[in-house]
Amino acid sequence: MIQQRIRTGIIGCGKVTHLHAKALSSLPESEFVAIYSRDLDKARQFAGQYQVLPYNNIKEMVHQAALEAVIICTPHPNHADGAVAALEAGANVLVEKPMASTLQDCHRMIQAARENKLLLGIVCQRRFYTPAMRVKNAIDEGKIGKPILGTVQMLGWRDEHYYKSDPWRGKWLEEGGGVMVNQAPHQLDLLQWYMGDIDELYGCWANLNHPYIEVEDTAIAVLCFKNGALGNIVVSNSQNPPLFGNVHVHGSNGASIGVQTDGGAMFI
Repeated sequence: MIQQRIRTGIIGCGKVTHLHAKALSSLPESEFVAIYSRDLDKARQFAGQYQVLPYNNIKEMVHQAALEAVIICTPHPNHADGAVAALEAGANVLVEKPMASTLQDCHRMIQAARENKLLLGIVCQRRFYTPAMRVKNAIDEGKIGKPILGTVQMLGWRDEHYYKSDPWRGKWLEEGGGVMVNQAPHQLDLLQWYMGDIDELYGCWANLNHPYIEVEDTAIAVLCFKNGALGNIVVSNSQNPPLFGNVHVHGSNGASIGVQTDGGAMFI
């Protein structure tokens, strides 16, 4: 029995779009058919590379190309508008991290998905790294007993050129935050995947050595999980050269497991 392919499209022609386009073009489950950009000429140029249809109107794209799913690859401040438009037009949505720049926009996206009975997801590809999956399997199989302590350490570096590479980077209104919103979400996602829901937390943030940006370059937090476990987060873009990004889980039987998802210069 031949599985019917899902008709897919992409919203946004940013830096990460080519990765998604190549994936959607090669996956046997996907029929990649359309690309959106506010700049129709840009959409046409991109569409020509992948033999898909160009659009500068999201709802028209979803309807005319009969899309079932789209991926949001726009800058942070545009995630919500694109996602809501696609959901209201009838397409399931996968969003590049972070979900949005503000909590209000996140709520807007969730509400649109619920009202239209569609799926809304966030890209968390590090869950599929083989070492990350081995950690999850070890926890699920009870090999460390009960997880009682989880930690994230992500010590990286971003220079002035990085923040000037896009006009929205490093600003509260556009980027929505700094290291916590843009660089650390993958490690934070793994921590919650391993440890469960968070009950309460206390945190501090600072801009330690990036005077040319508004947002934080360093943040720390202490967490209490709903299952009684504790956690600690230390993330920073202030280490030059950059070091690593890792997540560790310590169990009630004394065993410890962990994964280093990134090493050295994580932004290439």
